[in-house]
Amino acid sequence: MNLTFYKYQGTGNDFVMFDNRTNTFPKNNVEIIHKLSNRNFGIGSDGVILIENDENADFKMVYFNADGSETFCGNGARCAVAFAKKLNIIEKETTFLAVDGKHFAKIEDGIISLQMINVSEIQLNENSVFMYTGTQHHVEVVDDLKEYPVFKNGKEIRNSYQDPGSNVNFVQQIDASTFRVRTYEKGVEDETLACGTGVTAVAIAMHKTNKTNSNLISLPVEGGNLEVSFTEEKGVYKNVFLKGPAQFVFKGEIEI
Repeated sequence: MNLTFYKYQGTGNDFVMFDNRTNTFPKNNVEIIHKLSNRNFGIGSDGVILIENDENADFKMVYFNADGSETFCGNGARCAVAFAKKLNIIEKETTFLAVDGKHFAKIEDGIISLQMINVSEIQLNENSVFMYTGTQHHVEVVDDLKEYPVFKNGKEIRNSYQDPGSNVNFVQQIDASTFRVRTYEKGVEDETLACGTGVTAVAIAMHKTNKTNSNLISLPVEGGNLEVSFTEEKGVYKNVFLKGPAQFVFKGEIEI
């Protein structure tokens, strides 16, 4: 079977995208997800994204980590919105379905603003914060992020959580409303250049722990810059938006 694919990236998070509105993609075959994501023997990506039809939304996004596990991905969702525009499914605004529910997004000059889920359950630990922002996230402040052993410590912390584990975000404060972030991602099992759900968790965690009073947070990551805004009412974080670029890289065909 020959499949046409599209490659997208959002601040260095890269994804292999398929138009699956005809339901021809063999999404139950984990080995195919592995092969497509493999950087040596496949196309290479942090994950695989399918665009499908949905009766109650503009489209449905199905996201698989490189290991074949299904979850939500913030940067992947922003790229999915850009892909849906390329497919002429949407124009400048959309409501689409993902594994964690419906999302609103808008496009302006190549920048995708994605509304994330509300966050109310935030676990404050002695040296970290844990929450769910579409997937599980551990947030921890460190002193020297540039030299920090993200892979070694991230893998250890990721596996300390019960199945399905947790993504792990290490954070260094730059100024009153800027926080640099590096993330170890479960499913990829490595550090990635960016993580949308991760920077969302970081922004909320920094506000929750009084490291910032701002509700507009700048988040430099290894692959570029992201921005998170929100409102907070009685401990509940609402109107949470993840904002950043999403770019088409190339189109191709692969035999599976």
